[in-house]
Amino acid sequence: MFIDSHCHLNFPELKAQLPQLLQAMAQARVVQAVCISTTMDEFAEVKALADAHDELFATVGVHPDTEDMREPTLEQLVAEAAHPKVVAIGETGLDYYRLNGRSVEDMQWQRERFRTHIRAARQTGKPLVIHTRASAEDTLRLMREEGASQPGGVLHCFTESMEVARAALDLDFHISFSGIVTFKNAADLRDVARMVPLDRMLIETDSPYLAPVPYRGKTNQPAYVPHVAALIAELRGLSVEELAGHCTTNTRRLFRMPQAA
Repeated sequence: MFIDSHCHLNFPELKAQLPQLLQAMAQARVVQAVCISTTMDEFAEVKALADAHDELFATVGVHPDTEDMREPTLEQLVAEAAHPKVVAIGETGLDYYRLNGRSVEDMQWQRERFRTHIRAARQTGKPLVIHTRASAEDTLRLMREEGASQPGGVLHCFTESMEVARAALDLDFHISFSGIVTFKNAADLRDVARMVPLDRMLIETDSPYLAPVPYRGKTNQPAYVPHVAALIAELRGLSVEELAGHCTTNTRRLFRMPQAA
């Protein structure tokens, strides 16, 4: 059995075909999926998906690269995280990839937003789903400064260096791999996938994006997460069933998710 630990089923590319996606999930033995919030305005939709389907769960948070959106307050995040199907705070973090002529110093709004999410995770005890792109040093610094190790969490769709992976593991975080690990140009990332302890590894699709080989370039969906597992299993000299078992156990433990019905 597999769990897609990070997907966006409410995005336009996927929500119109939800029945077919859930059927494909079941056929691929993907028994649960975590639907990730990226703005407070979309959170109601994400939460409704989780409420309507036993196999779906939700997070609450605002993506770091989402500008000109309603900023979440600590009180809002804490209140929404009390919902029983909300399993994590995020997706949050830092993203300096698109500075658009600004300096890193100009991104203070991102850093304050990230701090708010970490504080909400500490207050609720729910783990963090962290996005980091072109910002690993500041991401790790804020995680340390704000005590992110207390609630724990995951660096999702990991594409950073071995050094960053080890630093995240030292902070008691998990590492999640997406379809990127199957891409031909991802040799360094595959080295990280060989290194991460089996009890700290998650798998995801980040659908509708980043479809794994052999679907690269197409719209991604949770049913494709076994392809991520298969590649990592091969790297680790394990059967797909063994690798999936570790990742499923880790995901349920981290997010305190029940066994699938």
